[in-house]
Amino acid sequence: MTQERRPYSQHELRIEKVLSWLWAGGWPATLWGLFPGSTKVDLIERRIVIPGRDPARPPLRIAFASDLHLGPTTPSGVLDNAFALLRAARPDILALGGDYVFLGATHHKVRELNNRVTAVEAPIKVAVLGNHDFWARPARLEVALSGAGTIVMVNEAMRLPPPHDDVALIGLDDPFTSEDRAAGEAAVDRALAEVADAAVKIAICHSPDGLWWLRGKGVHFLMCGHTHGGHLALPGGRPLVMSSPMGRLYPWGFHDVDGLQLFVSRGVGGSLVPVRTWAPPDVAVLTFIGPGGAESHPPDPPLASPK
Repeated sequence: MTQERRPYSQHELRIEKVLSWLWAGGWPATLWGLFPGSTKVDLIERRIVIPGRDPARPPLRIAFASDLHLGPTTPSGVLDNAFALLRAARPDILALGGDYVFLGATHHKVRELNNRVTAVEAPIKVAVLGNHDFWARPARLEVALSGAGTIVMVNEAMRLPPPHDDVALIGLDDPFTSEDRAAGEAAVDRALAEVADAAVKIAICHSPDGLWWLRGKGVHFLMCGHTHGGHLALPGGRPLVMSSPMGRLYPWGFHDVDGLQLFVSRGVGGSLVPVRTWAPPDVAVLTFIGPGGAESHPPDPPLASPK
């Protein structure tokens, strides 16, 4: 958290000031929430086969949600539906991918975040932070998440307890706001060294740009968000605009990147605009198994995602 951050530019600050005035009272989210189907959240379920995992180990279920964006462009119904899916999953781990707020970490948003995450029952809860979190008040968000029983990870690693003690989780810093990519990579390398003997390494990052720090380092799976699938996309899911360099290659869905399995969520909430086109909100329930292990019938087909 002491690392230098890329600050908001004056242009970005001006945009946020205008949006704070324009979206005052949260009317865009209220209006968008009235459209039929606008609050529907897709549930993505997939079995992930990890070659190095002992098939005798029980399946590990991780529920993942990213980009909640509590604020004036996210209808409360979208959040209600997303968290209903997370609660119903009853996962072994709840993993959260950052960008919890939009236009500031107000006390109201912080309380709502704490209440929603607290309501999800999971033995382990972990979270990383996103660019909007670091540009807001990250300390407030950390307190809210910690108060809900969540471990906030910034270039840190942890081994899971039995019966999943063959698995290590690695929580990455946010690549977009990280000022020094080399320093970020060194910090990730130190975290990976702490769990070098883990048979399975699962990473969580806000953005697919975390691939910069992970390729070729023995990580089996990376889950992330940030892209919103473009938020505004063409039919078939092709984004109109994408600010993430890796997001241009992997805007959403499942991918194999040099042997590292990648999942990019479209996230839950809105940011600059409340409206989504051909980029529906989603949460995921991922079940990690060994080859030939329980539930290891034919693999799920990959999601079609544009390149």
